[in-house]
Amino acid sequence: MATITSRTPGASDERSAARAYLRLLAAVRAVLDDPVRASQAAPLLAAPMAEADAALTAAGLAGNERTFLDLVSAQALGGAGPERRV
Repeated sequence: MATITSRTPGASDERSAARAYLRLLAAVRAVLDDPVRASQAAPLLAAPMAEADAALTAAGLAGNERTFLDLVSAQALGGAGPERRV
């Protein structure tokens, strides 16, 4: 029988979510920059969108856009991120 444990999301989860979102943005840019691939955007972006969504949920950031975008900004600039303000 599997044991289910619950844990509090931490800074590592938040950084992972920010990085997943940045990967999603890069994928969106790559797909939409190519007119041939742009028409196939939905299937090409399904995996990066699912990764970003799962990472947001794991970090407890789903629905907290301000904190999340602060973390994304810090990751994009190469920082560790701000203190969490939830």
